[in-house]
Amino acid sequence: MPAPADKPVRHWFVTGASGGIGRHLVEHALRSGDRVTATVRRPDALDELRAAYGDDRLTVEILDLARHADVERVIDATLRNRPVDIVVNNAGYAVVGAAEEMTVEQIRDQVEVLLLAPMLITRAFLKPMREQGGGRIIQISSMGGQIGMPTHSSYHAGKWGLEGFTESVSQEVADFGIRLTLVEPGGTRTGFASAMRFTAETAAYRDNSVGSIRRYLQNVEEEGMTGDPARIAAVVYDTTRHPDPPLRLALGSDTYDAVRAALTERLATLESQREIAASVAFDHHHDHGHGHGHGH
Repeated sequence: MPAPADKPVRHWFVTGASGGIGRHLVEHALRSGDRVTATVRRPDALDELRAAYGDDRLTVEILDLARHADVERVIDATLRNRPVDIVVNNAGYAVVGAAEEMTVEQIRDQVEVLLLAPMLITRAFLKPMREQGGGRIIQISSMGGQIGMPTHSSYHAGKWGLEGFTESVSQEVADFGIRLTLVEPGGTRTGFASAMRFTAETAAYRDNSVGSIRRYLQNVEEEGMTGDPARIAAVVYDTTRHPDPPLRLALGSDTYDAVRAALTERLATLESQREIAASVAFDHHHDHGHGHGHGH
């Protein structure tokens, strides 16, 4: 299908494109006339889109984000074909259970997929984007990048890490016309629930918050999740058309409510520590060895 003539064709690079928000973004970009390079783990995951749009509009790459050499190879190949305007780091899943129950492998893979891979992918695109005069990098974070709950410690470590990394990099590259946005969806009907991996349960955690959340998540119905991935994709797409997109984009009333409550509580706690925060400074004047520090 030819692109609409009124807009320049942009090239997207989307990870984890076989399902959920990633797939909806790929479809939305293609419908809007853009080109997409999509990474998936299953070769046939996007066959119907390839049939509909053709290889010139949609390039599918097989990529396991935990294999760093593969990440570099795919990005090099992508940039050889044509410049990339918009990068979407979307791939992810959650390990569910108490921190004590998680294996080293589970923890490491969470951090590899949720944090290290997006860091390396972001970094790889900065130089070409800088040289072409700008670009967009969309990090699909989560309400879990702003709040913490039991059973998701490694997931939160990855998402909070991604938020800090992105906030820092966004300031480094603002002068070059590169804009980064953290998208924070809440519960979304994306098959994410079926992509959860559970730790082996231990007796110690069976009857506390970990056990109750585990049982809730093992039986969670997608219908209970209010986020529509197609609508999320449409909103995210719109931000790429906006000259000054937000650093953080909270999507879902559940995200809005949970993040607002968490930030309100953090701010109240911070306010209560104002005096003790000021109390650890060196005294300004040492008269008779007794200084009086002023907490300003």
